Amino acid sequence: MSSPADGTPRKRIGFLSFGHWQEAEWSKTPTPQDALAQTVELAVAAEELGVDGAYVRVHHFARQLSAPFPLLSAIGVRTSRIEIGTGVIDLRYENPLYMAEDAAVADLLSGGRLQLGISRGSPEPAYRGADSFGYAPPEGTSDGDYARAKAELFRAAIAGAGVVHADAGGQPGPGMLAIQPQSPGLPERIWWGSGSRETAAWVGEQGMNLMSSTLLLEDTAVPFDELQAEQIALFRTAWDEAGHPRAPRVSVSRSVLPITSDLDRRLFGGRDAGQDQVGWLDGALARFGRSYTGEPDLIAAELAEDAAVAAADTLLLTVPNQLGVEYNARMLETIVRHVAPAIGWAPAASVA
Repeated sequence: MSSPADGTPRKRIGFLSFGHWQEAEWSKTPTPQDALAQTVELAVAAEELGVDGAYVRVHHFARQLSAPFPLLSAIGVRTSRIEIGTGVIDLRYENPLYMAEDAAVADLLSGGRLQLGISRGSPEPAYRGADSFGYAPPEGTSDGDYARAKAELFRAAIAGAGVVHADAGGQPGPGMLAIQPQSPGLPERIWWGSGSRETAAWVGEQGMNLMSSTLLLEDTAVPFDELQAEQIALFRTAWDEAGHPRAPRVSVSRSVLPITSDLDRRLFGGRDAGQDQVGWLDGALARFGRSYTGEPDLIAAELAEDAAVAAADTLLLTVPNQLGVEYNARMLETIVRHVAPAIGWAPAASVA
C-alpha cells in the first residue's frame, strides 16, 4: 500500500470481529452460518468504505469464530484490496505444517493480502483444550514455549525450508521437502500477539510484526495507552538492534462506539467507558484498555491523544458483530468520516 510523501508509514484502520452468534430476539446472528456469512459481507462493505483491513478473532469451544482459513479465503475471493487477517490464532491448537499450507492457500487466493496474527493465545473455556486437539506440550514445556516452538517451525515452513526427508525406497533420503504451495512475501506478514513488554521485545528480536490488543498481562499503574506505547517502543528498539532489513508494522485494538442515533444511545450511551480496568487474569494482574464511546467529535479528540494509537501504524476496531452488517457498516462509515482523520488516517485511494 502507498505511503505519504514524507516516507512515514500510512496509518491504516481495520475491523476486528469475534463473530459471536446467539439465539436471542435482539441478535442478528442467531446461527454460526449467519456469523460467517455476515463477516464476509462486512468485509465487502468495509472495503467499499476505504477501510484497510478485515480481521477475525479465533476462539475454540465457544460460539465464536474458530476456523479462520476457510473464512479468510472466502473474504479474499470476494474482495480485491482489503487486508485479511487474524487477531490471533492460538498456536497451541495448531499443526504448524498444516497451518502453513492453509495460510499459503488463503494468501494466494487473496493475491498476497494475508496479515496473520499468531501467539500463545488467551485463556479458553475448555480445560487444556489444545490437549483434546492432540497437541499437548511435551512434559516440562510450558504452553508459551510450546507455542513459540510451533511458531518457529511454521515460519520456516512458509519461508520454503525443507521440513521432511524425501522418501528413498522406504528410507529417509538426503533431500528435504518443503510444504506446498508457497506464497511469496507471506513470511513478512506474520504478526505476534503480545501481552507484555518482555514479549514485545522478543517479537522485535524475532522479526515478526507486533499485534497488541486491549489487554496487557501486566500493570505498572500508568494509563493503558502509555503502557502499550512503552511496549511498542521496546519492540522497535529490539527490532533495530536485531538489524532486520525491513520496516516493522504494529497494530493496536480499540473499542470505538460513536453515538449518532437514538439506537446507539440506547445500546451504548450508558457505558462508563472512559477509564482503564485492572483485574486478575491467568494468575497475574492485567490492565484492560478503555472503550471510546460518545459523539464522534469527542471520540476523535480523545483518540488523537491516545499514545499507543499514535505509535502504531494500524488501528483495529472491535465491532459488535451481533448487531448485523448494516449497523456495523454504518458505524465504520461514521468512524472513517468523522473519527479516523483525527489520528492521521486517509483512504488509500486518496494517498499520493
